[in-house]
Amino acid sequence: MKSSRNGPTTYDHGGGVRSLRVPIPDNPLGHTLVYVVDTDRGPVLIDTGWDDPASWDALDAGLDACGLSVAEVHGVVITHHHPDHHGLSGRVREASGAWVAMHAADTAIVRRTRETRPERWYTYMAAKLAAAGAPEAHIAPLRRPPALRRPFPGLAPALPDREIVPGEHLALPGRRLRAIWTPGHTPGHVCLHLEEEHPSQLPGHGRLFSGDHLLPEITPHIGLYEDPDDATVTDPLGDYLDSLERVGRLAPAEILPAHQHAFTDAPARVRELLLHHEERLTGLLALLATPLTPWQLAERMEWNRPWEQIAHASRNIAVSEAEAHLRRLVKQGRAEALPGSEPVRYVAV
Repeated sequence: MKSSRNGPTTYDHGGGVRSLRVPIPDNPLGHTLVYVVDTDRGPVLIDTGWDDPASWDALDAGLDACGLSVAEVHGVVITHHHPDHHGLSGRVREASGAWVAMHAADTAIVRRTRETRPERWYTYMAAKLAAAGAPEAHIAPLRRPPALRRPFPGLAPALPDREIVPGEHLALPGRRLRAIWTPGHTPGHVCLHLEEEHPSQLPGHGRLFSGDHLLPEITPHIGLYEDPDDATVTDPLGDYLDSLERVGRLAPAEILPAHQHAFTDAPARVRELLLHHEERLTGLLALLATPLTPWQLAERMEWNRPWEQIAHASRNIAVSEAEAHLRRLVKQGRAEALPGSEPVRYVAV
């Protein structure tokens, strides 16, 4: 184990699995836990961290502390496309020749991100926020000339070389790592079940690399990831809740998440999260006694800080999460959109 003032930067979990702390710039999460899995062909990374010089240096130093180098990496398995997980994948591939694997649903998002001009994203976001009832003062920064706008992160993510197929073992020589499709946080999020006896003989079925799907103390963001040219109405919260139950039934001996710390008793954590979301949906129904737009609902929802203290970009994420919850309530027949309202308002049924 190698440590810094903020705690261990590398940790040996036993059985040929180690974790590296790779920092996320300007983010309260602090860091991504990148896992190094030994295989008969060399180390394989699960996620890579944010594309930032300090993050790259931390990844390089972490591998060095494990007696490895970036050049030795055989492959990269990505739990989902977010930049704090997939950001450094391209640079790792350039340095090592490693393959990069991702679920097809998130690969489609990566491809769309690369092919869509930034101006199209700004226009789409402005229209989505207006439809959600956001005030013009909030939307205005998205309509500024390009030279005056803050760029989006991760507009050129690496295209993967391999597809992660749910239910199948990944081609990791000497290991048994099965992909479990867990949509919700993103459409193509996967957990990875290491179907091997726990090195400390903990009771349960192997170990689960849970990405952002199952975290010990926080709930992942459940928002909307849609194609600007596709009118399909998705239900990401419903997908997430179904995926949670699937992971709970696996009953792994230990969960190795992408943030915070390793933990045990996945079924108990799943029950907590299912209860949390049901309580939140019930609370939103009380708010919807009066018709509200998604923006107005987001303003009234409970977050980890008062709405007035939430930054501009984080408010966009909050509105997306409010819309995901509204879609779940509508699908359950517990809320409905008011016909003819513009921007659209929702009310409890």
